[in-house]
Amino acid sequence: MSVPETPDSASKADKASPVATAIRDFADLPPAATAKRDCPICRGTAIDFRSENEQSVARRCQCVPECPRCLDSGTVTARVNGHVRTGRCRCQRPADRARLYTAAQIPGRYTSATLESYTHGLLQHAPENMGVLEDVSRWMSQWRVGQENRGLIVWGPVGRGKTHLLVAIVRDLILRHGVPARFVEFTRLLGQLKAGYSEGKSGTDVIDPLIQVPVLAIDELGKGRLTDWELTIIDEIISRRYNAMACTLGSTNFRPGMATGAAPANAALVDINPQTLGDRVGDRVLSRLQEMCDFVELSGRDFRTIER
Repeated sequence: MSVPETPDSASKADKASPVATAIRDFADLPPAATAKRDCPICRGTAIDFRSENEQSVARRCQCVPECPRCLDSGTVTARVNGHVRTGRCRCQRPADRARLYTAAQIPGRYTSATLESYTHGLLQHAPENMGVLEDVSRWMSQWRVGQENRGLIVWGPVGRGKTHLLVAIVRDLILRHGVPARFVEFTRLLGQLKAGYSEGKSGTDVIDPLIQVPVLAIDELGKGRLTDWELTIIDEIISRRYNAMACTLGSTNFRPGMATGAAPANAALVDINPQTLGDRVGDRVLSRLQEMCDFVELSGRDFRTIER
């Protein structure tokens, strides 16, 4: 038959099972199926990323052959330390990670956004941001599954690669740790809420999943018209995640500072906005974000104005 992934993820079976004598030791099982290292689609990762209907999706790459360990059943049964155990086969890990990635709802434009592409592409035009990557790498090295983790907010003027870096972080957390995550652009979230109201749905149908997901990435924090309703939404999301001690990520064009009362500026005309994040989301939300998250500044040139 087949075998389990690890003893920790498996469950004990009947010692007196009549088929126990036919079950092999875990160490004697063939290796699980893996991707072809020279595959031009997945490049040996076993995951095929692509953009479909404005969303980035992923699936197990077709280069992965039938698994000799579980025969593509997804589960394996074997004898481990004298006990019969059944668990999920390692060959299923790419498919599991791909489902988590698709569920994160990352925009299709950022299908190729990785930490590597940020380093080798965008960073070529802003070497002063090398310290940013060191900060991000340090933060990610401290991230642990099953414990309270600090969040991370990247901030700076438009066009500095904040969303690219935010998506790359989410992608890495999903693929490296298998943690469920969700990416949401704030004004798009507001649109979803309004659409739900018009269909007779409550806001909890949209907001509750954002509270429950282990990692939430909010793009464009502070964007919007700042109506009382919009401020109420962001306050509810941040406050509830604060109380749940959940990891929250984000990006914003506004520097982290308490409200100043400054008037908003036209982002198309000025590089540095006089308003702070406190001006945009309120001091209460900002205070909780500062307690929950590390803030990292991105500077340099506007990448969208650089000739490719």
